[in-house]
Amino acid sequence: MDELIGRLVANVGVDRTTAEQAVAIILEFLMKEGPSDKVKALFDKMPGADLLMQTAGGDSGMGGIMGAGTRMMSAGLDMGQIQAVTRETIAYAREQAGEDLVGEVVGAIPGLGQFL
Repeated sequence: MDELIGRLVANVGVDRTTAEQAVAIILEFLMKEGPSDKVKALFDKMPGADLLMQTAGGDSGMGGIMGAGTRMMSAGLDMGQIQAVTRETIAYAREQAGEDLVGEVVGAIPGLGQFL
C-alpha cells in the first residue's frame, strides 16, 4: 500500500496522512458495498489493504458512495481530489489484481462506475 500512497501524494498532491485516510475509506466502502468474496480476493492481492482499511474510523452514519465522499471531504479532500484518489486507487487495484476481478467488484456496486 506504500506504493499507492506514494502515488497519491505525487499525482494528486495530498499529504501522506490524507492519502492514507482516503484509501482506508475507499477500501472500507468496497468491503461494505461489494461482494464480500470478490473484495476479499481483491484485498488478498493488495498486501496491507486489510490493515489500512481498519484505520478508516467507521462511517459517518451515511452509507454508500455519498457517505464515502462525505468522509473524504471531512478528511480534507475536494471533489476533484476525491475523484482522482478513487481513480488512482482503482487503477492500482487493477495492476495488482487484474481487470477481471476489479471489474467484478466495481460492477457489483451501483453507481461506482460513473466515478471512474
